[in-house]
Amino acid sequence: MIIGLTGSIASGKSTVAKMMTALGLPIVDADVVARDVVEPGTETLALIVQNFGADILLEDGNLNRPKLGDIIFHEPAKRKILNDIMHPAIRQEMLRQRDAYIEAGQKHVVMDIPLLFESKLEHFVERILVVSVSEEVQLRRLMERNQLSKEDALARMHSQLPMSVKEKSAHAVIYNNENLQQTEEQLKKILTHWGVL
Repeated sequence: MIIGLTGSIASGKSTVAKMMTALGLPIVDADVVARDVVEPGTETLALIVQNFGADILLEDGNLNRPKLGDIIFHEPAKRKILNDIMHPAIRQEMLRQRDAYIEAGQKHVVMDIPLLFESKLEHFVERILVVSVSEEVQLRRLMERNQLSKEDALARMHSQLPMSVKEKSAHAVIYNNENLQQTEEQLKKILTHWGVL
């Protein structure tokens, strides 16, 4: 079974991903893939340089993320160009990793995709597991974790689909408002119900 794991910022999705790894499930992590596809020497990085110029590279040849971030943050047209380069490369590599796990004999693979719904990647997976959290807890965790003001934290939260929308589209939801033990119990119950454990 291909399980899509998603949530919202500061929902605790990464914590659940670690629990799934500890249970022996292989994970394809979209965030890790997004970094890997722009390593020096990759076709994706060459395309970015072609479109944005060599001054978006650091001296060691790595991508200068903050500099590129500043460019695309202020210019929607440039953001679209970057997304048009990055998204196909990320999707292709994620599918390659997923298929490699299956060919290696894995029965179940977890695809950890933060923006699963926003990127319309539901067709990549067979079941969707959403890690949810109340807005109050989410706001508190985000402010503490990223040292953000309330306004900045809310802006980040509201840039994603509301949790309620994600919950409606999920096959199962883990409510991560309490402690880790309760989160893990919910996870094991869902995976057992799905025949994964």
